[in-house]
Amino acid sequence: MTTSTDVARIADRLDALPFTRRHARVLGGSGLGWALDAMDVGLISFVIAALSAQWQLAPTEASWIASAGFEGMAIGASVGGLLADRFGRRHVFALTLLVYGVATGASALVGGLAALLALRFVVGLGLGAELPVASTYVSEFAPARMRGRVIVFLEAFWAIGWTAAALIGYLVVPASADGWRWAFALGAIPAAYALLVRWGLPESPRWLASRGRDAEASAIVGDFEAAAGRVSFTAAATEVGEEHRAPRARVRALWAAPLRRRTAALWLLWFCVNFSYYGAFIWIPTILVSQGYDLVRSFGFTLIITLAQLPGYAVAAWLIEAWGRRATLATFLAGSAVSAVFFGTASGEVAVIAAGMALSFFNLGAWGALYAATPETYPTPLRATGSGWAAGVGRIASIVAPLSVPPLLGLGGAPLLFVVFAAFFAVAVVAALFLREERGRALAEG
Repeated sequence: MTTSTDVARIADRLDALPFTRRHARVLGGSGLGWALDAMDVGLISFVIAALSAQWQLAPTEASWIASAGFEGMAIGASVGGLLADRFGRRHVFALTLLVYGVATGASALVGGLAALLALRFVVGLGLGAELPVASTYVSEFAPARMRGRVIVFLEAFWAIGWTAAALIGYLVVPASADGWRWAFALGAIPAAYALLVRWGLPESPRWLASRGRDAEASAIVGDFEAAAGRVSFTAAATEVGEEHRAPRARVRALWAAPLRRRTAALWLLWFCVNFSYYGAFIWIPTILVSQGYDLVRSFGFTLIITLAQLPGYAVAAWLIEAWGRRATLATFLAGSAVSAVFFGTASGEVAVIAAGMALSFFNLGAWGALYAATPETYPTPLRATGSGWAAGVGRIASIVAPLSVPPLLGLGGAPLLFVVFAAFFAVAVVAALFLREERGRALAEG
């Protein structure tokens, strides 16, 4: 029968390891899936701008395209975390990539708004489930002393994917009337990649140990120890019965006394950051077009703004182990608030690009710190559930945000819109201060 000592032994062996080629494979394999996710989300901002002109969409109809995907993401994030705690990280990770990859490819064939909305919802189901599962999966392999930095590096793959989306948006979408279809076709790449993920990456040893599968967990950790040149030992095989399995994770456990304040802070953080990020970045190309820039020029500006994400992640990756999670997250969120105000009031090409790059730098650095802090908040049996529900609550904001943009623009234009985004970032700064600092600590196992 599995005991807390067995689980702790697996955790101690993982935390004692240096960063090896095996870790790099887990990070790279998960990160490529992360980048493909970002490419899909990023593409929709360019597709909306193109279809608004081609299909003569009203602003409200255009906002439906973004919100349909986020509605799926809200459900996917919540359900995906529960499934990952029940059936394992790797299987759910692969399935989510397959679902949204196929649905994105099918979006290239649609002939009207209704079909596109339905497929964007399915895309959101897969995408919403994948992100919290991937961050949970990588955090459970990373040694404690560098876990935050590793998760920020994982999140940095988002910048690679969004940059790819910006390049496709700039080079492919405006090239022809069917450019947006080709963009969606390129988004189908994750469907093929899902098969590689399913067979190429190991299951989380922490999850296996929590389910009583100690021999499998020990064998995987042994492979990592061998890669580090260390002698490993093999745990005795354990027959896994129902009595050895961890209890099914329940959402109400996230609100038990030891976790209540952390869960509340996380949910508020995810809601506020999602509202401002998706409200701004999904609509930036369309907002620039509405301000008089042509489609190609607005897409070019968006590409330049996107490039600032990478240094944002790099600085956050260094600070998260130097300053800790709370200080890094609060600092980048405060920078996001100030940058949002400047972007909303910027006039002229240089000011627009500079303010947009600052917003991109700070906002994506904040995302890196948030994804690092979230899985650390919960013990292994609840980790994917907790991460998934935090992301799911955030997706509610990402549904509301695109729908809020047209009326806010009508009331006060870009200045009012981005002041609202800045206010949400400011609330997130306060919420970040209520998180527990986990820098250098081992992950909780039970």
